[in-house]
This record gives sequence, structure tokens and C-alpha cells, in this order.
Amino acid sequence: MSSKEKKTESKRRTGLILEGGAMRGLFTCGVIDVFMENGIDFDGAVGISAGAVFGCNYKSRQIGRPRRYNEKYCRDKRYCSIRSLITTGDLYGADFCYRLLPDELDPFDREAFKNDPMEFYVGATDVKTGECVFHKCSDGEDADMKWMQASASMPLVSRPVEVDGYVLLDGGIADSIPYEYMESIGYDHNVIVLTQPEGYVKGKNRLLPLMKIFLRRYPAVIETLSKRHDMYNRQITGIKEREKEGKAFVIRPPESLNIGRVEKDPEELERVYQIGRKEAERALPSLKEFLEIKGD
Repeated sequence: MSSKEKKTESKRRTGLILEGGAMRGLFTCGVIDVFMENGIDFDGAVGISAGAVFGCNYKSRQIGRPRRYNEKYCRDKRYCSIRSLITTGDLYGADFCYRLLPDELDPFDREAFKNDPMEFYVGATDVKTGECVFHKCSDGEDADMKWMQASASMPLVSRPVEVDGYVLLDGGIADSIPYEYMESIGYDHNVIVLTQPEGYVKGKNRLLPLMKIFLRRYPAVIETLSKRHDMYNRQITGIKEREKEGKAFVIRPPESLNIGRVEKDPEELERVYQIGRKEAERALPSLKEFLEIKGD
């Protein structure tokens, strides 16, 4: 290898990109647990929505944590319920999810998160511009938790989140699978975990008329939502191109996960989690080859 090739090779950085999808995120949990169990490391990661709130446990190295608390508390009205939506404005209770759960019930290891060298980013949609903005989480403290909450704040069933001068909603509105963002900050060899199967094509949101009423204060968000299906389908095309070129390694469900955004059955959550584990285990040899080739 020439000195020029060695210099180029040394600059390569591996990234992990985690799509959202509410409780489809249990598939992602299964995937990343297998990764951690097998010592798979990345230079950086980015999560959107469920990919953010579950994926942060990669940096804190807490294998099994989101699986555990989702299965334990999925029927707890404080965690997710219509009552929570009516009384607080959030389907997923903000105080429960971002204070009580990480601080007391199933502690988030902030010290490990802070000390782990992997960079971790989350994306959320700026309601004023309709564009995705990204935040680098450094310590897992209040501001980082606010950004994670914002990233997972689904329209219609969540209040916008105010943090660092922004008013934010779910990152998936503006950037569902942010591989272009990761490439823009130097991550050129990426592992992408999707929560929809091969061949999935997103259609126009059937709730858009309702969203136009509830989000009328945020015309930029409505505009972005109206085009979200086109954005998503373009991203899938871009991912397939990168796959063919050897620039990305993709793990996706073998078929539709058939799980709703709200799931109260722990067995269903476990079913989806195990599908993620199985796909990650099946992909491990090829994944290790991809990372070793790109990391030499």
C-alpha cells in the first residue's frame, strides 16, 4: 500500500445509522445488542426518533436495557397511554420516559455514556424551518435527554420540545435515515439499520389533513410532512446505491414487522426484538468483513 493509500485509509470513519419507527425500534434493539455482544465498535452513530432513544444505549454500553424497560413498562399508563396524551399532551409521558425511567427505574449509565469514545448524534425537526437539525450528545444529562425527547416527539401525539433555542418535533419528519448527514461530517463507511423490509415504499401520510389542522402554527412542518414520502423513498434509493458500491452495509427486517406504534403486549415486543437478533447474527460474518476491510 502506498503512503497516499495509507493516509486515505487512516481517515476512514465507520458510522452507525439507526432509523426510527416507534416500536419497530425493538428490531433495532435486537441488532445493536448482538453488535455489542460481539465487540462491534463504531466511530460514531446517529439515531432518529426510536433510533435515538434506544440507540443511545450503545454509547452507554447497556446491553438489553431498552428491551427490558419496554417489556416491563409497556402496560404502564405513565409510560404510554391515552390518559397521558389527554393530561400532558404527550402519548409517551415525558416525565416518566426522560426522568423517572433513566434516573430511577432503569438507570441510564451517564458516566459510561460520557466516557465512551463513540460520537452520538440525534436529529430533530425544527418546526420553524421544517428542516432537520442535529445535536451531538456528550454526557446524557438534561440537554441531551431533551434532544432525544425531541427526536422522538411524533406529531399529533406529542408536544413540541424546546431546547437550545429550537422548537422541535420528531426527526423522522425531515430526515428519516440520515446517512447524508453522517457522510457530511466524515463518516464514509456506514452500517445502516432499517426497520422496514426490502421493497417497502412509503405512501403519502393519510393523517395529513388532520396534521394541517393541529400543526397550522407550523406551516414549514406541514410542507415537509406533505413531501415526507418522497424524501423517504429517495433515501431508500440512495441507500441501495451505496450498498451496491460497498459504501454501506444494511440490515433490515426480512419482512414487515407488523407491530404498531403503540404495543402493549410484551410478547410482541420480544418477537420483534428476536427478529433483530436473528438478522444481526446472520449478518455478522459479512458485517465483520465490511468493517475489517474498511478499517485496515
